[in-house]
Amino acid sequence: MRIDILNSNGQSTGRSIELPDTIFGIEPNEHAMYLAVKQFNAAQRQGTHKSKEKWEIARTTKKFKRQKGTGGARAGSLKSPTVKGGGRAFGPRPRDYDFSLNKKVRKLARYSALSLKAQSGKLKVVEDLSFDAPKTKSFAGVMKGLGVNEVKNALIVLPDYNENVYLSGRNIANARLMNVKDINTYEVLHATDLVLFESAVSKFV
Repeated sequence: MRIDILNSNGQSTGRSIELPDTIFGIEPNEHAMYLAVKQFNAAQRQGTHKSKEKWEIARTTKKFKRQKGTGGARAGSLKSPTVKGGGRAFGPRPRDYDFSLNKKVRKLARYSALSLKAQSGKLKVVEDLSFDAPKTKSFAGVMKGLGVNEVKNALIVLPDYNENVYLSGRNIANARLMNVKDINTYEVLHATDLVLFESAVSKFV
C-alpha cells in the first residue's frame, strides 16, 4: 500500500511511502484484536477489592438469642453472614486479573488494528517534525493542518522519544503521543485517527 506523505500543513509533499502489506495490508483478525484488548483492560485493573469475612469482623460471639422457641433458625454469633452487620460470605479478595497472551497473537492483533486503520482511511503519514522548544500552540497548528484537531482521539506515533515534540503535545486533550515500540492494539483501535511520522514506518516490526 502506497500513501502520500503530508507536511505540517496537511498538504502533499509530492512524495509517497510504501506501507508494508505484511503489517498494514493484512486481513484484520477480529478475535485476535478482541483478545488483545481484553488482556490490556484486564492488566489495568487494580484488583484491590476486598470485603471482610466472618473471621475479620469485630463482634461478639456470645449467643444472642435462645436456641429454641423463637420461631427462627438457631444462631450463636453476630459475626455470621446471615446477620446484619456480619461478615460477607465468599466476598471478593485481592487478585491479579492479568493473563498472558501468545506473542504471535499479540503481533497479529497489532497488525490487524493497523491494517484496519489503513483500510478505513484513518491513517496518515507526515514528514518528521521537530521543534526548537516545547510549544503547544505550534503542535496544535500541526494537528489543525492535518485535520485531526477535531477528532475525538488522535494517536501520533513517533520513531523515538522526542522531548520537545512530546512536551508540545502532551497538554492537548485529544492527542496522544507514543513511540513505535510502545503502541498496542488497544491504543490503535481507541484512536479515531492514526498519524505516523515518516521515519516511524520503517520501525514497525
